[in-house]
Amino acid sequence: TLYSDVLEAARGKPVTFRTIDIGGDKVLPYFKGAIQEENPALGWRAIRLTLDRPGLLRTQIRALLKASGGRELKLMLPMVTELGEITQAREIIDREVRHLSRFAHHLPTSLKLGAMLEVPSLLFQLDELMKAVDFVSVGSNDLFQFVMAVDRGNTQLANRFDTLSAPFLRVLKQIADAGVRNHTPVTLCGELAGKPISAMALIGLGFRSISMSPASIGPVKAMLTELPLDELKAFFDDNLMAPAQGLPMRALLQAFADDRSIPL
Repeated sequence: TLYSDVLEAARGKPVTFRTIDIGGDKVLPYFKGAIQEENPALGWRAIRLTLDRPGLLRTQIRALLKASGGRELKLMLPMVTELGEITQAREIIDREVRHLSRFAHHLPTSLKLGAMLEVPSLLFQLDELMKAVDFVSVGSNDLFQFVMAVDRGNTQLANRFDTLSAPFLRVLKQIADAGVRNHTPVTLCGELAGKPISAMALIGLGFRSISMSPASIGPVKAMLTELPLDELKAFFDDNLMAPAQGLPMRALLQAFADDRSIPL
């Protein structure tokens, strides 16, 4: 299967599979159950859709369990809004594990379940979330869109709000701290980490696992080799809650890098 091919190609490196994440800006032409919505980004999508259509989720889970026989399986639930959705999804997963066990299928050596944090409601139940899953992945694109109430596809607003603004960085800091507090691994996906200045900010906030396109790896690595982490942590301690001289955080981060010849 395609899942088996992915795991083989990874050659033992960690692979995380997202459960079916359609709806919003992710459209499948062959999915006939889609409905017309005025605001699809906030509508029937991702885990909301698959819990309503559990046959879709069961089919995917069964295929992933079979493909991951003898390996670790990491599953991630997208667009989680409340913890009850994680409970429902886990029940479906456990049911499929029991089903395959009855027929002596080769099962994964371990199964880790994570959640994407992209809906602001989870910010008010961070500790409960961290205890409910094995890992958390911050969906930075959607989280920024929902926190700032801005359509990321709207060209008139594209440059009005900054992903490195103090309010959004404080949100990310809360998430990273909750992961440390609960010993739950926290990663970040989306476009945010693809630029060296953003990656530098994320490292300073406490993130240690971030995703980016292959083209971004070289510039981000170059930044990391010159980054004085202790100084960056002190910078955030001094500026995150009260930016110096009222300057934007992006300008302060740029100045921090310029003063230390950090390539951005």
